[in-house]
Amino acid sequence: MEQATQIFDDTICAISTPPGRGGIAVARVSGRDATSIVSRCWKGADIASMASHSVHFGNIIDTTTADGQVLDEVVLTLFRAPRSFTGEDVIEISCHGSTWIQQQLLQVLIDCGCRMAAAGEFTRRAFANGRIDLSQAEAVADVIASSSRAAHRIAISQMRGAFSRQLGKLRDSLLEFVSLMELELDFSEEEVEFADRSHLLTLATGIHDTINSLASSFATGNAIKNGIPVAIVGETNAGKSTLLNLLLGDDRAIVSDIHGTTRDVIEDTITIDGVLYRFIDTAGIRDTTDSIETLGIERTFRKLDDAAIVLWIIDGTAPTNDIDTLAAKILPRCTGKSLIAVINKNDRMDDTQNASVNSALEQLLPHDARRVNISARDHANITALLDLLRQAASLPDNDPGEVIVTNARHYEALTRAGQAITRAIDGLRDGLSGDFVSQDIRECTHYLNEITGEITTTDILTQIFSHFCIGK
Repeated sequence: MEQATQIFDDTICAISTPPGRGGIAVARVSGRDATSIVSRCWKGADIASMASHSVHFGNIIDTTTADGQVLDEVVLTLFRAPRSFTGEDVIEISCHGSTWIQQQLLQVLIDCGCRMAAAGEFTRRAFANGRIDLSQAEAVADVIASSSRAAHRIAISQMRGAFSRQLGKLRDSLLEFVSLMELELDFSEEEVEFADRSHLLTLATGIHDTINSLASSFATGNAIKNGIPVAIVGETNAGKSTLLNLLLGDDRAIVSDIHGTTRDVIEDTITIDGVLYRFIDTAGIRDTTDSIETLGIERTFRKLDDAAIVLWIIDGTAPTNDIDTLAAKILPRCTGKSLIAVINKNDRMDDTQNASVNSALEQLLPHDARRVNISARDHANITALLDLLRQAASLPDNDPGEVIVTNARHYEALTRAGQAITRAIDGLRDGLSGDFVSQDIRECTHYLNEITGEITTTDILTQIFSHFCIGK
């Protein structure tokens, strides 16, 4: 396990801006020898006498060449330990964004004594040096990867410690609980009671409810973080690909009058009101002898099973017996999902067809399914469809300070902590001995500590930080 205020012997460097050419790039250096190493290739104000959090203009000298030419004019920013992201001395060098300059700058820093940083090593040092806990470190990666306003808001909240503070309160309550139990055990022969069982039960129940609430938020958090999966299904030529292209604002899928054009799954994402949706256009469902199209239809059903929202696209000009046939294939797979029946080609339907289709759907659809008539070709009533999508997503209007769990590792730990506190509650109700109840409380605390990294292993840390980008 990595401990806070760990001292690292080496100094690391990396480019922290995205790969490629741009206006500027930023190289980051962190370690106890950061100032002395950068001083070897820096021409400007004396770094040793610079104040922390100060910015300076100067030149980087190319130490890899014999004549020591100027590599670039740069801006240097100094953050002295412990008031830096990593808790070590950190220097950020803003140079011109030439890819050659970036690579040469790294070479110069390595030549002067740095080591190239591994993926996520700056954040890992921040964790090891006690600047942030493990849940905050993981939130750093989530902030970088956030692809919607909602995901960004949750990640920022967690990075700033909202989740950690909630866990801290839980651990304080667990400590109070186990302390009372162990006091009773210490004085059991004197028959001294420091807390009656009803008080302990109330305390444990409050802990259980908080853990359960956090774990329950994962369904919402996971949808916000990774996008809500929306499967677009229906018969061939119902307008699925046309609708996908319309929603994405791009010709992502081939549109043709030929049946069976879409033979594979096509996926893309859009953000609606700050929430990410993953739209999945699938092969049209029909009876076919084409082996490739059959594979596409099989994938359609697999994606249908994985979706949270199903858009069943119906050709409003087709006979209603086609709707009956499709309903038998689609509806059994929609249990527990939000279903929207999208009656397409409204521009070509007459009143009789409209009444016939809606009457058939009235009989077939579950009571909580939604319906809307649209024309994907003419972009008609798409706003109404988007409103139904928002309703189907059923994401709560969360308070900005509310903690929402988005990480599967955190969810697993909370689930195990919840099981442990449930056993403690059962033990209290059944009059179980205090030492057995205390063991369940300790186990609950253990799993909460796993989230923040107070209990962890090198393998877990390596796995977590390997998903970070280099330079962060």
